[in-house]
Amino acid sequence: MSGHVVCFGEMLLRLSPPGARMMVQAQSLDMVVGGAEANVAAALASLGHEARIVTFLPDNPLGDKVQAELGAAGVDTRFVARGSGRMGLYFMEPGAGSRPSSITYDRAGSAFALADADAFDLAGALGGARLLHMSGITPALGPKGVSLARAAIAAAQGAAVPICLDGNYRAQLWESWDSNPREVLTELVGAATALIGNHRDISLLLGKTFCGDGAERRREAVEAAFAAFPKLELVASTARHVVSSDHHRLAARVDTRRTEHQTAEIQVSGIVDRIGTGDAFAAGVLHAYLQGADAQAMAECGLALAALKHSLPGDFCLIRPGELAAFSAQGGDVRR
Repeated sequence: MSGHVVCFGEMLLRLSPPGARMMVQAQSLDMVVGGAEANVAAALASLGHEARIVTFLPDNPLGDKVQAELGAAGVDTRFVARGSGRMGLYFMEPGAGSRPSSITYDRAGSAFALADADAFDLAGALGGARLLHMSGITPALGPKGVSLARAAIAAAQGAAVPICLDGNYRAQLWESWDSNPREVLTELVGAATALIGNHRDISLLLGKTFCGDGAERRREAVEAAFAAFPKLELVASTARHVVSSDHHRLAARVDTRRTEHQTAEIQVSGIVDRIGTGDAFAAGVLHAYLQGADAQAMAECGLALAALKHSLPGDFCLIRPGELAAFSAQGGDVRR
């Protein structure tokens, strides 16, 4: 697999009570490393791709831990910038049964969110790259986040590197400042070759309501996106039905300008950790895309990796190619 993938975005530490405890019951907190773009980088690295992260970490032991875990996952960290500031955090209260999980952010004023674009060597990181992957979380962080997202887009365009944008709409972040998410995200999607997003994301971008009921309605939304964004070649999305906190039904869809494929819905039960499953889906789609696969293979690969991530604790999906190839929605006995 020649050429590397560059993932640009903020790293976070996740703090959670062990077991199924609520935060008010917690006497200790488990800590894991994550972040939407880094999750994609780690998953792609596990699948054999050369994945490079561009981010900003505080020059303290927390930053050291994050960089070490990225390296241990096989991610190229040579373009990680370090400096003063704080590590972004989020607290996740795990759900159980009919009680859903909940997230509380503590990331305001993080080292990444306050960094200037010239702190990053984006041009160097993108030299010889096959793809830039980023998400709508970066511009949601505030005016500086918008500037960082624009700088990454400009650097990719200058290097003639295709862009994959995961919408990753985070209402809490956008609503925390005087933002215009539709305007900003429309600008960014206008530069993208691939969009990870569903009919609701397209509704936000185009200011028009699209229904997600049925394949024809979903195709209607995608056709509108293709008409509005001439550079866009691929749209990938999932549909999730929550039965309980540890039992979901999941399907995937990939649309190109000429073809489309929507998978059957599969049962995902015994869920260990839902966080990072959308990033695993994005990585699975990109894994197939980078190998020149068709819409069906991309959708099925994304669905398989997302389903497998539900079985893994932590944000990173460290599934290897053989494990992905052996995936069955029905699970199975021990491989010996």
